[in-house]
Amino acid sequence: MAIGAGRGCKSQSSLELLITLSFGLIILLPIVVLAFIQISASTSTLSTTEAQQVASKLASVASVVGSQGSPAKEVVSIQIPPDVQAIMVGTPSGGVGHEIIFNVSTNAGVSFITAYTSVNVSGNLANIEATATYLINVSAQDACPSDAAVPCVYIQEE
Repeated sequence: MAIGAGRGCKSQSSLELLITLSFGLIILLPIVVLAFIQISASTSTLSTTEAQQVASKLASVASVVGSQGSPAKEVVSIQIPPDVQAIMVGTPSGGVGHEIIFNVSTNAGVSFITAYTSVNVSGNLANIEATATYLINVSAQDACPSDAAVPCVYIQEE
């Protein structure tokens, strides 16, 4: 009788431990899921903030170079944040305009991060890939490469 009673206690202890661990996992699982959701949202916010800073930096340099006139030129180093899908300078179709637009992929879809310049800008930053550092050539042109009738600041990868 003593042998059977000992086995029953071991089985009961194992079952109690299994039930306790199961309740712990049930409580822990939603906390882990919420943490991952929060981290994902923070990463998207960080990417859009970094993209806004880079776009503002390019717009500021373009305004300074544009105010100096042709043949003013400046090379600026920028770091492209993660989740940037495309960069458009001037207009979305590549013409002369007053915007630098970053397309950033977020949890809510694609966000358009825009910086405005006081000068005409145009450029080609189509070959830039995300999460890298690039040297960007910002130069004042009497005849813009995308529209020779208009002076502009042309922005391209060095």
